[in-house]
Amino acid sequence: MLIVGLLFIFLAIRYDFEPMLLIPIGTGILIGNIPMFQVTDFNLQLGIYEPGSVLNYLYQGVVQGWYPPLIFLGIGAMTDFSSLISNPKLMLLGAAAQVGIFLTLIGALMLGFAPPEAGAIGIIGGADGPTAIFISSKLANGINVMANGQVVKNLIGPIAIAAYSYMALVPVIQPPVIKLLTSKKERLIKMKPPRAVTKLEKVLFPIVGLLLTAYIAPTALPLLGMLFFGNLLKESGVTKRLAVTASNALIDIITMLLGITVGASTQADVFLTPSSIKIFILGALSFVIATAGGVIGAKFMNLFFKKGNKINPMVGAAGVSAVPDSARVVQQMGLKEDPSNHLLMHAMAPNVAGVIGSAVAAGVLLSFLM
Repeated sequence: MLIVGLLFIFLAIRYDFEPMLLIPIGTGILIGNIPMFQVTDFNLQLGIYEPGSVLNYLYQGVVQGWYPPLIFLGIGAMTDFSSLISNPKLMLLGAAAQVGIFLTLIGALMLGFAPPEAGAIGIIGGADGPTAIFISSKLANGINVMANGQVVKNLIGPIAIAAYSYMALVPVIQPPVIKLLTSKKERLIKMKPPRAVTKLEKVLFPIVGLLLTAYIAPTALPLLGMLFFGNLLKESGVTKRLAVTASNALIDIITMLLGITVGASTQADVFLTPSSIKIFILGALSFVIATAGGVIGAKFMNLFFKKGNKINPMVGAAGVSAVPDSARVVQQMGLKEDPSNHLLMHAMAPNVAGVIGSAVAAGVLLSFLM
């Protein structure tokens, strides 16, 4: 585990793979795996699993699930939904990419995981770390007792590490999948520039979005409520100080605390289990399936569009909610095929839709499995 922690830090510094996440997580792994004197009924109050320790108190934000909503508040305050508002049909691509969540759930059930555990594992396919932590803290927390008397496993650490690891590897995982599923001709498709969006539309979007998603998936309200609240702070134009705080200082503090505590939770005797290995394999497959689902969804939509209105299928890969990394990958691939083909604004639409989609999917799973 110490080697894994050092590897995370190396990847963050040497290759700039999500350093804001991997450096805190890598450091946390080092902290959580320093050998300590441990015997029964002896508590040094140092480790993350020892009651009374500072790390144990900070870890409650993960276990109780209140770090993720605060991160969603910051994401909402820094997100511009203009691209989605100007071309709402691209929201379907964000929905198509969520197929990875439900296929992974089925795979986890086939590998012997209990339904709540399988639901928590499946959310990795959404490529959304905060959502993965939130749902695992509710479904796979080592506390809940199922109807048959079986206690669910505590899978928060493995699920969180898998989710953030694959988010960091977006530039490595997605391009081969996109190229495999698209032709040269499809990758050269140019899309019409998005229309200008009025301030009224920007203000109404978080309000309407909040009301709709609250009725569709009320159990996702802690995440989506904070997401739309943060966006309303940004777009209202009268709460700039609050929007700046949420999108900068607050989200940075929570990201540091979440990263280091999640990393510290990977104590070897707790983390290195057969279940963790299965989770990492399922996580990789779910991410690939989610990317493929978005691309195939775009190709399917193109069957109904006339020439000149078609969607570049690469944009569908941004339907996973790794914002803005997936959109950036699509932009880079588009420029590589044609230096004049800028896809970033188009890709941001399914990318932010993916954030909403993964939270709605999480809410649906919570409704059935909690």
